[in-house]
Order: sequence, then C-alpha cells, then structure tokens
Amino acid sequence: MTLSELRGQRAIVTGATHGIGMATARALAGAGVRVTLAVRDAELGRQRAAEFGGDCIVEHLDLADLDSVRDFAGRIDGDVDHLINNAGMFPHRHDHTADGFEIAIGTNFLGPFALTTLLLPQVTRTIVCVASDAHKAATLDPGDLDLDRARWNPARAYGRSKLAVMLFGLELDRRLRAAGSPVRAMLTTPGWVATNISSKPGFGWAHRAVRGTAGLLANDEDAGAATTLYCLAEPIPPGSYVGVDGLWTLRGEPVLLGRSRTACDYALAGRLWARAEELTGVSSGL
Repeated sequence: MTLSELRGQRAIVTGATHGIGMATARALAGAGVRVTLAVRDAELGRQRAAEFGGDCIVEHLDLADLDSVRDFAGRIDGDVDHLINNAGMFPHRHDHTADGFEIAIGTNFLGPFALTTLLLPQVTRTIVCVASDAHKAATLDPGDLDLDRARWNPARAYGRSKLAVMLFGLELDRRLRAAGSPVRAMLTTPGWVATNISSKPGFGWAHRAVRGTAGLLANDEDAGAATTLYCLAEPIPPGSYVGVDGLWTLRGEPVLLGRSRTACDYALAGRLWARAEELTGVSSGL
C-alpha cells in the first residue's frame, strides 16, 4: 500500500506544527488525507495548514491540560480513520501540568491516554503512539508516576514517560484484540531526529550542540515521520513497534524492532492502565 491509497481518509495528528508531527501531517495532506492538526498554537497551526495545502483543519489541543483534551475530543464529530499521538516533550526542569502531574508523564502519557480513550469509539483503523528507544533504560512504578519517591532528572523523566507510552500501546493492543476490534494499535520510534525538542530556556548551548551533531548523524524530519507513515501504509501486525534499521537505531529506513523486557510486561501495563484511568477520570470501556 502507498500513502495515496489513504486518500479521502481522516487523520488526527497531535503536535503538527513542528518536527516529526509537522512532517507527518504534511505527508498525509499531500496524499489527499483529511488532516486535523491538533496543536497548542492555533495561529501557527493555521500557517502550517496553508503551507501543507490539501484538506487540513486546525484544532487547539494542550495535552498538559485534561480540560483541553476533553474539549478537543468533544469537538471531533464523526469517524476518525487514524489517530496519531505524536506530540511529546523533553522536560528541562521539574515542573507540573495544569492538573498537577509531573510534566513529562502528564504530557507524554496521561494526556495522550485520555485523548485516545475519549476518541476510541470514533477511531476505525489505526492508532499510532510515538515512543522512543529511551524506554529501554527506564523503570516505572504506577504508584509513583510523579516521581515523589525517586530522584528527578530530565533524562530519567523522559525515558520513564516513553516507557509509559510503550506499556500503554501494549495494553491498548491487548484490549483491542480481546474485544475483536478492527482497530490496530502501533508504537514507533523515529530514531534520532534533528528537531526542536531540546530547545528549552537555559539549554541554548546544549540545543545548538545537539542540532549540530544531529545534522551529521540523525534522520531529518521527513525520515523521522517515515516510521509513523509506515504503520499506516504497510500491512504489519497489530501491536508492532516500528523503528529504523541503522546503527544503534539512530537513523535509517523503517523496520520492526524489539523492545525492552519491561515494555513487554502485561501485568505492569495493566496496572499502569488502571492508574491512568484513576488519574484522568477517563475509562475506555474496553
């Protein structure tokens, strides 16, 4: 299958104004897909929609605010063929979301969990969650998602949030298959991509160093989006984890990857799902 065969279908892409999300939305719009750009900055979203052309609409969404997630889901009418949970952040300091959650776990996991759960009755084909191989060095305690009992640092918080995404995808796939749903849940990692994720206050020198090195060793944004698009266009098994085939999975072409042992722990995934339902107040009914 090619992307052109998705013409006329409908996709929601979160974080579609920058980086991988922007490249994903641009490719889908170019293929004739009806794309909803779910973004924090609606003005920039409208600028991107004009640049992409095609059939694009813009809706405000802040995944760090569950009220915003609920409002967004309430504005979506009709079926959605593909939900792409792309938006994510790398925390530069120990902060919290509007609902009081640790910023990385709240933005990268709890917000997308609530969004997916609320939209699940309308999704008909594919849910893609963008994770990261950073999950492989992480551990997670569903009873301490805010890291109140553990030392906080940016890399640990980011890796743990992406492990939560991996476990979410694992349990979502299990529940969809158990329910006999035709919807496929997929996980991806784009490899190392030269994006603005490290552009944070006080990180100027580090961001310049990362971008400079990434220009030599990393995928560009279009190549980073290829793993997500692969999930939509290729007949791969539900529950797959798609990454890139290059050295240390930094860059290359889309390929099915293995994941950490922790990311395959169904018991842990079930506990995390229950905790996420408790914290967000959103239940899927699966």
